[in-house]
Amino acid sequence: MADMNTDSSSAGAGIDLSQFYQVFFEEAGENLDSMEQLLLNLNIETADDEELNAIFRCAHSIKGGAATFGFSDVAELTHEMETLLDKLRRHELAPTAPMVDVLLQSGDALRAQLARHQGSGADAIDTSALLVQIRTMVEGGAPPMADMPGHAPAPAVVQAAATPAPAPTAAAPAGKRLLELIVGPLSDPSQADNLLDLFKEITDLGTIEPLDGGVGADGMRRFKVTTGSTDNELLDLFTFHVAREQVQLNPFGPGFGFHEGAPGAPPAAAPEPAPAKDPGYGFFDDAPGVPAAATEAKAAEAPKPSTAVVPKPAAKVEPATKAGGGGMDQSTLRVSVEKVDQLINLVGELVITQAMLAQNSRNLDPATFQQLSSGLADLERNTRDLQESVMSIRMIPMSVVFNRFPRMLRDLAAKLGKKVELVTQGEATELDKGLVEKITDPLTHLVRNSCDHGIESPADRIAKGKPEQGTITLVASHQGGSIVIEVRDDGRGLNRDKLLKKAREKGIDAPDSLSDAEVWGLIFAPGFSTAEQVTDVSGRGVGMDVVKKNITALGGTVEIDSAEGYGMKVSVRLPLTLAIMDGMSVGVGEEVYILPLSSVVESFQVQTDTIKTIGSSGRVVEVRDEFMPVVELERVFNVPRFDFEHVSTIMVVVEAEGGRVALLVDELLGQQQVVVKNLEANYRKVHDVSGATIMGDGRVALILDVGSLVRRSRH
Repeated sequence: MADMNTDSSSAGAGIDLSQFYQVFFEEAGENLDSMEQLLLNLNIETADDEELNAIFRCAHSIKGGAATFGFSDVAELTHEMETLLDKLRRHELAPTAPMVDVLLQSGDALRAQLARHQGSGADAIDTSALLVQIRTMVEGGAPPMADMPGHAPAPAVVQAAATPAPAPTAAAPAGKRLLELIVGPLSDPSQADNLLDLFKEITDLGTIEPLDGGVGADGMRRFKVTTGSTDNELLDLFTFHVAREQVQLNPFGPGFGFHEGAPGAPPAAAPEPAPAKDPGYGFFDDAPGVPAAATEAKAAEAPKPSTAVVPKPAAKVEPATKAGGGGMDQSTLRVSVEKVDQLINLVGELVITQAMLAQNSRNLDPATFQQLSSGLADLERNTRDLQESVMSIRMIPMSVVFNRFPRMLRDLAAKLGKKVELVTQGEATELDKGLVEKITDPLTHLVRNSCDHGIESPADRIAKGKPEQGTITLVASHQGGSIVIEVRDDGRGLNRDKLLKKAREKGIDAPDSLSDAEVWGLIFAPGFSTAEQVTDVSGRGVGMDVVKKNITALGGTVEIDSAEGYGMKVSVRLPLTLAIMDGMSVGVGEEVYILPLSSVVESFQVQTDTIKTIGSSGRVVEVRDEFMPVVELERVFNVPRFDFEHVSTIMVVVEAEGGRVALLVDELLGQQQVVVKNLEANYRKVHDVSGATIMGDGRVALILDVGSLVRRSRH
């Protein structure tokens, strides 16, 4: 690291670039995400310049970083993408649906390439077919569509505006230009050798050879470059190694200091105009003051580029530089999740200590210890604020989850031959990071189900009088202490008779007396599927039961609502966070148990004679004409009791997984926020317990798993 002060061109000598890899991978990932988002939202008919510029900048940023770090496969693919995007933003080509498909596929390939460089252990990705498709499009033709999933072969589209390759000079191969590159003055002329390496790494860039035998005069170095890239692209890459003002690019022709007939002197120039003069950047045809020679030269060229090209490149330069100005870097900070988790743990300990101090100080005389009590009150307020602030660091907007669905639905709808629109609402609703990671898979399954089973084919929809395009709506909202995520579709809905028939085939007890909600609940049975035939999308009967299991494991619930012919809605209700929750503490004997407040329905006092016994051991209590199973926590947890005459008369009604039970307890101790500690990680799995917390007096209180208690009462 001692060489950090040297010029950036000494990247290869002395600076360990691997320390910057992680930042590059993160930024490349962000660029790929935003590029995918922009491509999906791109309206092909009315493509906006700013959108095309933004997509181009994403590819350009990835290419620049990949070239610096020597990831030549990534640089090669992004270079080709960049060429196509450059033509699109300069309006030399018009965007088409196959172009968007190829660019999306290229994004997927780049993800795989980056994952391999990150050490995923995957095999090298073959991008040769993609590169061919992109190059075909750049030249204005339609790509070979055999490799493109979900699309019928499109007729070849030849863009009239496609820029012809400049007429080659005698020394340049077709489609390439010959340039003289002068670099300097350099304090160390060997710095320019990095440019030779650059051309080796990015094979697509062209060729470079020194004209000065590798020895610089007065710190100046000269090279001959054969390339198909634009001057700006070359300058952008060269500036990774030498300052921009030290680079000069000139057309390569005779008269550059060679004696006539000297070995290596280029042959006499052909009569064509020099290729460096780009026909698109000159005068408009017939403009006042245009030189006659220029007009004649233009007339000689064919095919002629669209004159609309001329003003475009300059039009958006200013916003482009503004947008690329990286304002985001100044307002955000990358922090590893481990650090945030550590912070949350420490705040949790602080909350426990503060509760302990508050409890112990209650016995003190407030008059004598006035300062202490006011200090403790301040501590309590500050601790609560600190706790909320730290928890909000872990909160992530639902848009992070929702953003992965447009691309997935686009591919899936194409595969199934359906037209589907995705509508999202409440993307700003925030959810704990731990939950976001775990909820993504269940939601993905629900969205795929809606597209595959729910939305009908365009012909069926028209026959039913519906618009041919189906709609899937994702909604996230806060309700009480929970977050509710809804997946709705306007498809065919659930068929009650079909579900009952299928359930009976599976051997599930399903009488006709079941309510609609209970019939819809049948699809959560393991191995249950209503698909007529198994496809690679769904229909194997694994899925909905796993969705329910995963959501229940997070302390959440799933409900289904459906109207046949009009669609269905799946509502997933989750706690806001797994780290801290509102709880109700109850006493049983000498023990304290915590019930999640979101599960508590009501509490009341009962007389022992209102509890009825069923069979040998089952007990129920009647609450407003409804009989409810009674669960005695004393028996469930074998609580030792020393006041043998005591009779529990308090019941707390709790609800989970669509069922209610009445818990028999000795006393209600109050309501409080508790810091959830994982019991499995610190001890072992305990039945009917979902976690533990430390009370203000230092004792451990178990947090009860209400779902498990409800299941226990059913068996």
